[in-house]
Amino acid sequence: MDIVYIRELEVETVIGIYDWEREVRQTVSLDLEMGTDIRAAAATEDIDNTLNYKTVAKRLIAFISESEFLLVETMAEEIAQIVQTEFPVPWLRLRLSKPGAVRGARDVGVIIERGTRD
Repeated sequence: MDIVYIRELEVETVIGIYDWEREVRQTVSLDLEMGTDIRAAAATEDIDNTLNYKTVAKRLIAFISESEFLLVETMAEEIAQIVQTEFPVPWLRLRLSKPGAVRGARDVGVIIERGTRD
């Protein structure tokens, strides 16, 4: 299986459990690895034969920026469902972080894997 990836995609959203977090937009950052087969795209050089990372990124930016979540865990699950439902991705690894959420740490967050990697 090949991997198409997106690194350090930053999106402003409402995320958090505290009252002040519900009133401001914060940045979340994601790294996404998506299992796919790139051979048809490589052989034809046709964008229609590949997993278009720009299309995936635009869909996730729209979703995240319009959403409001209490937990990064819930956001991560929703992102994974979108990617696997709307795109030909049987396996993914997602790292979703909240920069600056903990004093002294660059970021905190979750890493999830969904699907099968054959």
